[in-house]
Parts: sequence; structure tokens; C-alpha cells
Amino acid sequence: MWKKIASLATAIAVISVLCSSHSAARPKSEPDAKAVEKVHAAIVKIGTGPAARVEVKLRDNTKLKGYVDQVAQDHFVVVDDHTGAATKIAYPQVKQVKGNNLSTGAKIALGVIAFIAFCTLFAWASSER
Repeated sequence: MWKKIASLATAIAVISVLCSSHSAARPKSEPDAKAVEKVHAAIVKIGTGPAARVEVKLRDNTKLKGYVDQVAQDHFVVVDDHTGAATKIAYPQVKQVKGNNLSTGAKIALGVIAFIAFCTLFAWASSER
């Protein structure tokens, strides 16, 4: 009797393992589509050109600093400041992106502050006479 119960339990265990989803066995290092889209959106937001400063950390822990030169659907290009070397990076390779360019609102605010400082300095200089 116990042999029949043990063989039935073993058969059920084998069937449940075979029928289970294999998505839980996916390695953690493989990025999902959401993460790739998030990286793509961040790069697009930063923009391109020498003012589009970026620091990229890749999944193999390589760090790149420079500016974004090109943005494509499946990759982007970072140009190193010191060497001038362009590196093509696929979005799934990216672990973290840090960008430090100024938004339009920040540029306007800096312009207004500079204008007010100039006017204040001019008023102070003309009141001294």
C-alpha cells in the first residue's frame, strides 16, 4: 500500500514540475522590455550633443562618461570627453543612466537670475555717482 502511495506522490511531483512555468527560471541579468523602454526614454529626455552629459553604468559594471551623440531605436552612442572615442551601446546592456543637462525651465530661471543680478549691479553702480 505504501509503495503505491509513494509512487503516486512521485508521479504527481514530476507532473507538477514539468507543467510549471519556466519564466521563474529566467536569469536576473536579462532585462525586461519595461526596463529597456525606461532607459530609452531617459536617453531621449537627456537629448543629444555636447550639452547632453551622461554617465552610463553597464550590466558588466563598466562606466562610461561623456555626451550622447546619437539616439536610435535599439542603441545610442556616447562620446568620451577625454579620448573622443564613440561607443555604441545597446539599451539592454544598460544598468543605470545618470544625465545632468539642464532643462528648458532651468535655463530660463538662470537667465532671469542673471538679468536681475545685472540690473541690480547696474543700479548700484549708477547710484554711487
